[in-house]
Amino acid sequence: MLSAAWHLPAASGVLYLHGFNSGSASPKAALVRQACAWLGLPCATPQLPHRPAAALALAESRLARLGPRPLVAGSSMGGFLATLVAERYDLAGVLINPAVAPAGLVADWVGERFDNAYTGERFAIDAAHLEELEALTPERVTGERYLLLLGTADETLDPAEAFALYRGARTILHPQGDHGLAALADYLPALLAHGGHGLPPGWSGSKAPGTEGAGIPGDTNDRNHFG
Repeated sequence: MLSAAWHLPAASGVLYLHGFNSGSASPKAALVRQACAWLGLPCATPQLPHRPAAALALAESRLARLGPRPLVAGSSMGGFLATLVAERYDLAGVLINPAVAPAGLVADWVGERFDNAYTGERFAIDAAHLEELEALTPERVTGERYLLLLGTADETLDPAEAFALYRGARTILHPQGDHGLAALADYLPALLAHGGHGLPPGWSGSKAPGTEGAGIPGDTNDRNHFG
């Protein structure tokens, strides 16, 4: 059984941050927007730049539109950024297969070019990416503020690393769930509950109206797209 949410006051909005080389039009972002729409809750899912410092600055700029105490959520690299925002502004957070040590994750990609299927942008990873990630990576976090959603069969990140860093966090393990966590729709009630909100009667997880076709052709969660 999950313990009580860290913050009792209901969140005034939701900020969702997508993963590396993903986008605001990703299936996860669409599901979060839909869940917030059911609640009439302000929601922002910005299209983040690929440079970490710029992505963090954009994420922070969206907070003012979401009321005094928004809930911050993020997937993979977006989970890393959501952690930085939550720690800096003393907010509750929901992290979906979060990147714990992203500099090490992308170290082998320096010089490699990527194509973003959502925006059409082409970019390359350079040494500055690693320097920014290393500078931003926190040594410790307040685990109690977070809800972790982890797939036990994540092929990209080791769930044990998230357990170690976010010790004390409320945690949901999805058996055999991969890095993409396609079952996110079924966990949106828990995500919103961490922010003090309950989805109304009629919410039916992956069968929620409007979620059909939320993906894009060829949508994957390999190293070129961390939803």
